[in-house]
Amino acid sequence: MLPNTGKLAGCTLFITGASRGIGKAIALKAAKDGANIVIAAKTAETHPTLPGTIYTAAAEIEAAGGKALPCVVNVREEQQIINAVEKAVKTFGGIDILVNNASAISLTGTLETETKKVNLMMEVNVRGTYLTSKTCLPHLRKSSNPHILNLSPPMNLNPMWFKNHCAYTISKYGMSMCVLGMAEEFRGEVAVNALWPKTAIHTAAMDMLGGSGIEKQCRKTDILADAAYCILTKPKSFTGNFIIDEDLLREEGVKDFDVYAIAPGHPLMPDFFLDVETHTTATKQERHAKVDTASAAAQPSGPVAETFRVIQGTMSEEYVRSTQGVFQFELSEVGFACVQNSIMNCSKWPWQRLSNLKTKRGSAGFGKPPVAADVVMSMSSAHFVEMFTGKLKPTLAFMSGKLRIKGNMTLAIKLEKMLTQLNSKL
Repeated sequence: MLPNTGKLAGCTLFITGASRGIGKAIALKAAKDGANIVIAAKTAETHPTLPGTIYTAAAEIEAAGGKALPCVVNVREEQQIINAVEKAVKTFGGIDILVNNASAISLTGTLETETKKVNLMMEVNVRGTYLTSKTCLPHLRKSSNPHILNLSPPMNLNPMWFKNHCAYTISKYGMSMCVLGMAEEFRGEVAVNALWPKTAIHTAAMDMLGGSGIEKQCRKTDILADAAYCILTKPKSFTGNFIIDEDLLREEGVKDFDVYAIAPGHPLMPDFFLDVETHTTATKQERHAKVDTASAAAQPSGPVAETFRVIQGTMSEEYVRSTQGVFQFELSEVGFACVQNSIMNCSKWPWQRLSNLKTKRGSAGFGKPPVAADVVMSMSSAHFVEMFTGKLKPTLAFMSGKLRIKGNMTLAIKLEKMLTQLNSKL
């Protein structure tokens, strides 16, 4: 890990969303230098499912050697931002660093994203970042080495990063556009940069998105804390950069990245917006494949059919009872697929498969869905087989653009539990 140098001693950092996760990790790293940390976050009382409050974070920061100022701040509320900034200046005499870490996420398609979710992402990610920066900038300009650091990605215009979660992508790229504009506007006065992880980071949000066991594919928040520390200790001439954590730390001489892994040696999940080898889209032929209606009555064969036969024999009553969902899989090469109620005549249906887990036992087969699906998952048949045989994690498939999900995301996450059972049989 990157050692502390003491360069942030006495500096005041205003960090949004610092009560937990990445924001708190950055705060604790700076606190080891003896920095002052303004914890600008919403959680003042214990949350039923999320760990930590602004006050528990403050205690950890002070135990690490820093000074803490917990402030209740919802970045959607401009007056709360203004009040916290004024309190920070009054308490510590100024602000040297702003970290725009607070963020909202909803990985849903355009038609599935409720307006309130769109508003939340735009107001927290874009508007919140913009207003917090605007409010802090007059004070940052008075600092000897001021920085703004946004936790946002490089702007990759590959359509695959838009098609599955357009609203979320727009909101995160909005944060990145703040970096582009403000870095140039305040060049020579305030450094403005963006930081993004190369791999998934284990946070409460990742647990929510990926479910149990996802942490093995993630790194600790420490890697972003170290990368942020490296950026924030550079001179203000270092500005307008879109930085990937691992790339920067390698340049700084870090060689052992196993220390950042939750499960050293386990394959890591690439993060969004970075085109790497595993981030491949379906071929044009796959995207535009159509159903051959002439063969609609024929029973399929091969790996897909075998996979579904195993699915049918694996769905336990306990899993069906706890899941209570209908899953439909649209496979590009063969059209569509379904797992359905076994008493129905599947052979007369088009190529569809539907997982109907609302019956007591659950069932699997081929044909037209008898009821509307709660979750629709689109992918190639090859990726489908890989996913159900344990060679491709659903979360990785989704994040790498190999899987598109429409409908109930909570139910989609529950599918991982079924896959654990299946993988032992396939």
